Amino acid sequence: MQTSVTSHLARKMSCLVLLLFVATASTFYVSGFDPDLEMDQIPDEEARAREYLDYLDEEFSKWATKSSLAEWAYASNITEENLAKKLAVSAEAAKFSKQQWLETIKYPWTTYKDPDLRRQFQKHSVLGYAALDADKHEKLEQLVSDMSSIYSKAKICDYKNPNKCDLSLEPELVEILRTSRDPDELKHVWVEWRKMSGEKCRGMFEHYVALSNEAATLNNFTDNAEYWLKDYESPDFRDQVARLWDQVRPLYLQLHAYVRRKLRETYGEKLVTARGPIPAHLLGNMWSQTWNNILDISTPYPDKEAVDVTPQMKKQGYTPVKMFRLAEEFFTSLNLSAMPQSFWERSILQKPEGRELICHASAWDFYDGKDFRIKQCTRTDMSHLFTAHHEMGHVQYFIQYRERPLVYKEGANPGFHEAVGDVMSLSVSTPKHLREIGLLEDDASAGEDYEATINYLYLQGLQKIVFLPYAYLTDLWRWDVFKGKITSENYNCEWWRLREKYQGIEPPVDRTEEDFDPGAKYHIIASVPYIRYFVSFVIQFQFHRALCEKAGQFDPNDPKKPLHECDIYRSTEAGNLLGKMLQMGSSRPWPDAMEVLTGQRDMDATGLLDYFSPLADWLERDNRESGEDIGWEPTEKRCVQTQEELGFEESDDDRRTEMQTDEPRSEEV
Repeated sequence: MQTSVTSHLARKMSCLVLLLFVATASTFYVSGFDPDLEMDQIPDEEARAREYLDYLDEEFSKWATKSSLAEWAYASNITEENLAKKLAVSAEAAKFSKQQWLETIKYPWTTYKDPDLRRQFQKHSVLGYAALDADKHEKLEQLVSDMSSIYSKAKICDYKNPNKCDLSLEPELVEILRTSRDPDELKHVWVEWRKMSGEKCRGMFEHYVALSNEAATLNNFTDNAEYWLKDYESPDFRDQVARLWDQVRPLYLQLHAYVRRKLRETYGEKLVTARGPIPAHLLGNMWSQTWNNILDISTPYPDKEAVDVTPQMKKQGYTPVKMFRLAEEFFTSLNLSAMPQSFWERSILQKPEGRELICHASAWDFYDGKDFRIKQCTRTDMSHLFTAHHEMGHVQYFIQYRERPLVYKEGANPGFHEAVGDVMSLSVSTPKHLREIGLLEDDASAGEDYEATINYLYLQGLQKIVFLPYAYLTDLWRWDVFKGKITSENYNCEWWRLREKYQGIEPPVDRTEEDFDPGAKYHIIASVPYIRYFVSFVIQFQFHRALCEKAGQFDPNDPKKPLHECDIYRSTEAGNLLGKMLQMGSSRPWPDAMEVLTGQRDMDATGLLDYFSPLADWLERDNRESGEDIGWEPTEKRCVQTQEELGFEESDDDRRTEMQTDEPRSEEV
């Protein structure tokens, strides 16, 4: 997995309004079709319905393209003018959506014999957030845009130079968290980022929750949580993901215990206790969702040089375009499609100068069957090379289902899109593949080097395994917020209760309900569902296992063909199998698509456990030999209602951050 996948990780968070618009199949008046024509005037009612859907798809596609273009303009150049244009298009779309929806629901689609006809009408029968009246819909759109803008423009002051107040999340804060081993500097960055992002969104988030729930009830859902879960088409979906977590939790606990010990050796037992949760600011990531940036102080075999092709990429003159060309060649080697010329002309593959933009890597479908783009602030390094393959995996999905009706132009379920992107990275990140493309020197014994294998799987685990509890709890929290089980009175404290329960981490300082730490995560304030990432991080290994078997690269009964060494590069058999599933889009329930690719109809973590089996055995043995406790005791950090309740127990730290907060900042929101 690429190191930055979960910072963009979503599919198309900057395209939120459009995704809601498309995924809920909001519909529009079709010129040239008479909605007042009586049903009995056409002999075959289902034929008339099919004709209606054809016209509807044509008109709907035009609106989807128009909405995408407005979203792209804003996400790639954050200005008040572009925001106004985006909101205007959204309001216009919502108005026509509601008009056409009133016509759509007149059709007795539940009685149709054609299952495809019923499925399309079912998707069209949910209006989405446009069910709100115009003023409330506009308010909801404005709230999400405002919170996203605060996040994108947030800047903090430098710990070492308090008068320098222009540090953005990317690249400055990401780099500090990646490289600094000064716990005070890390704590400063952690605290100040949350002040300048989440804390400023707290009030707006409350209004957003209320409007989202109102829209859900207008669509006959009990709340926005149920509305979000409709795309999984499984009444027991929450039970399914709970079972998946139960499958992988023992492996996470072993990894957590090992990392805690390595951090204790680095920072001392006063900061990292033997049995407590891990302080969140020490894990190398703003949200502690991946821990790969602490590889240098925790790698199992430090004398074995870690795989890092970044120096070789720079030596060979890699540019963002060259990185994406390499990704394209990976897909064409599988007998999948090349990128159209317009992709290279219209994508943003490196951060432009002189403008604010949403830097999260994202792939875009403009719903005309021709225009597909990626927006990524690409750096020339190994992690972004993997990200390039991941994002192009999304575009490949777009291309493969482009002939489907618009309501089917999405993943079989929301997790499928992310899984497809990461399946590519599982092959590309192997030392075997990196040698194949000339970025790693040949080493005949590489596959037989046990210590190198453990180091490689450990790095993968710091990204793949570590991410699972974070991805799970993020929407556990939001589901309970939408259901009213968590209220504005305990937003933050419940957030930290879940983070301790599932991740075993704690904040570096006491927290209050004046803080809003969930809002320091883009997906939460941008209204992007997150459980898709949990699903994708499990099923990508399920996909990978099936594709590797098809490519003859994995055999569970052959120790010389382990799953973690599989690279499907140049396997047209694997590519053809993948393409068959991708072409389905969401035209069938996701278990059908899963069965086409894997032969299974349920989500299952066996592939993930197969992949990490050597690491799991090593961690259990190492933790046992070290006498390490597995799991964690309750944190001693407090979460209360107000700062006043905390008194002055942390006055030294507070005085420092207050001093820096009072300094003038550029582009405060």
